[in-house]
Amino acid sequence: MNLQYLKQIDPEIYEAVLKEIQREEEKIILIASENYASRAILEAQGSAFTNKYAEGYPERRYYGGCKYADEVETLAIERARKLFGADHVNVQPHSGTQANMAVFFSVLNPNDTILGMHLTHGGHLSHGSPVNFTGMLYKTFFYGVNKETGFIDMNEVREMAERCKPKIIVVGASAYSRIIDFEAFSKIAKENNALLLADIAHIAGLIAAGLHPSPIPHADFVTSTTHKTMRGPRGGMIMCKEKYAKIIDKMVFPGIQGGPLIHVIAAKAVAFKEAMTEEFKQYQQQVVRNAKRLAEKLKEFGFKIITNGTDNHLMLVDLRNMNITGKDAETALEIAGITVNKNAIPYDDKPASITSGLRLGTPSVTTRGMKEEEMDEIADMIYSAIKNFNKISVLKDISVKAKNLAKRFPVYSSL
Repeated sequence: MNLQYLKQIDPEIYEAVLKEIQREEEKIILIASENYASRAILEAQGSAFTNKYAEGYPERRYYGGCKYADEVETLAIERARKLFGADHVNVQPHSGTQANMAVFFSVLNPNDTILGMHLTHGGHLSHGSPVNFTGMLYKTFFYGVNKETGFIDMNEVREMAERCKPKIIVVGASAYSRIIDFEAFSKIAKENNALLLADIAHIAGLIAAGLHPSPIPHADFVTSTTHKTMRGPRGGMIMCKEKYAKIIDKMVFPGIQGGPLIHVIAAKAVAFKEAMTEEFKQYQQQVVRNAKRLAEKLKEFGFKIITNGTDNHLMLVDLRNMNITGKDAETALEIAGITVNKNAIPYDDKPASITSGLRLGTPSVTTRGMKEEEMDEIADMIYSAIKNFNKISVLKDISVKAKNLAKRFPVYSSL
């Protein structure tokens, strides 16, 4: 990564970038929503398209000089349609939440009813949380998971839908480790004359690789981010049935956004091309194998895993039997060289700033080339760090092990 011009112009930002590169190289990153983008994606996102305004859509721009911007966005759209089998794709949303906003604003009026997964049960802020625009503008109701099993309670989903009669049902999660039955959600939506929005931000890469059922045949709208398991740039996208294409495009622009980020769309196009390869499919398979192995090893150390395992790239760890909060565990693990995020568990009695759990994911470590054997090492380090969370000297010793493991699987030198 050539940063010499940055070093000359702004040494402070240059130093911050270097420190971030060092952090990503030396830490074991287990945040389920993060990943390492390829050199090709980094180059596309840092390209001259950064300079280009291109309000509108290909062949329908409000600015001149958009010939090559049109080529880039068209490629991104065509590749995404092919990858996911979607009727229509909009690649302009700047984030997953803005993709969801575009869908809601297209088909809902203020005070219409949304039924989504509760945030503390694994849902997302943009699925109806009161602190989010969705909770501020709409009447929101929630379904959750079974208290004993941790699985989505489909009976509750049906009962809630029949009771609140939502205009739209949202299915998708940010901290749920099992296969989602999109077909069952579609049936419930149809029974209640509701639209169905599937938010696949976390599992899009698994779906692209055929490792998780696709919502495309069942949902009216499908939203996603383009990073996480997709391993692309940070951004969003919307897929929908052809009959909704015009209202979605009109709502994205000029409804809620101005000029699209063509440099990011270029990087999205690269990510979609990479996702069509056999290497990407093998990568996703390893992501799942690593998650399953990490969950099993943690269970052997006495950790409780919500749903008792995982089908995808992440797991939710219940720390209550370890006598430590999610906040303290996150802090201890960071000192030990392992980056995670505290996370609420279903029916958590602690506030979101503290939590009783951790969310762990394997996309980043798998991109580095780690496999099952390394998951064993990581589980051992996590256990040691949690058991010694208040012993700084022990945590620093673990950090040396974590750094040595990271060195065996370099990031930026291999891009």
